[in-house]
Amino acid sequence: MTQFNPFSLSGKHVLVTGASSGIGREVAIWLSKQGATVTLAARDVSRLEATLVRMDGIGHRLEVIDFLGGTDVPQWLKSVAKMSSPFDGLVHAAGVQMPMPIRATSMGHWEKIMSTNVTSGFSLIKAFRQKGVCNPDSSIVLISSVMAQSGEPALLGYCASKGAVEAMVRAAAVELAREGIRVNAIAPGVVQTELVDALESLVGSDSMKAIEQRHPLGFGKAQDVAYAANYLLSPAASWVTGTTLVVDGGYLA
Repeated sequence: MTQFNPFSLSGKHVLVTGASSGIGREVAIWLSKQGATVTLAARDVSRLEATLVRMDGIGHRLEVIDFLGGTDVPQWLKSVAKMSSPFDGLVHAAGVQMPMPIRATSMGHWEKIMSTNVTSGFSLIKAFRQKGVCNPDSSIVLISSVMAQSGEPALLGYCASKGAVEAMVRAAAVELAREGIRVNAIAPGVVQTELVDALESLVGSDSMKAIEQRHPLGFGKAQDVAYAANYLLSPAASWVTGTTLVVDGGYLA
């Protein structure tokens, strides 16, 4: 007799945004290895194709979309679900960091961070809950950051945006529970991705070493976040909603 595996994603259809790089790419690859069919969304088709070739299974879809480009996200997601199948999960990993000292931060800079990290998440939550877009007992996972709970110089906009993400998750979880949708966040510490490389070029190697020392287990890997997403999407987390799973190598401790 086959034993039930509560962590399996076999037969699940999951949308992963930001799947062209970093955490989003590793999430998409890992979910495919756990049996999920994945719709990968990002702005760059060639980078999405680079993710696709590393994935297991068949039936995955590529969707080229710019969430800040005026797309009607609810209509777009409804059409994707109609062309393929309703979703069982969403991992919203698209985001920007854009470090900048307060004195040099323009309103345009601030608004781009908020639009990319917060407004896009709201539009996806609104789109996901539409009739015909998601199946019962589905799961939304937004990627937050330890910066929602801890400050760093030059990251005011990023910290504020991730704090907003976690507040949005709590409110959405309470409202959407009656619709059979769980909503959670993952708050990574610093993981080794393209974003971290960009941060190091800005602050310098000595500052990055100091940041790494604040992680008792060192910097993480994008796969560490992918494993957490797997849990929150799976039946193993069926009684988990409205919370933030911290995956930070001990940073906040």
